[in-house]
Amino acid sequence: MSLRAFHLLFIALSVVLAAFFAAWAGGQYQLEHEVLYGFTGVGALVAGGLLAVYGAAFQRKTRNL
Repeated sequence: MSLRAFHLLFIALSVVLAAFFAAWAGGQYQLEHEVLYGFTGVGALVAGGLLAVYGAAFQRKTRNL
């Protein structure tokens, strides 16, 4: 496995982890109505989105290498 492929795999796994973390925080927010869980869920969604954008840009940048 090349370094490029490992990097893309690691980014993809990070996006999945951020999605699961956002889902967990959303579930906790529904149970306890703590504002911190709401902010955490939104932050995890934003982080996952930014990671996806970074992964696409990285893939586009390294396509011809």
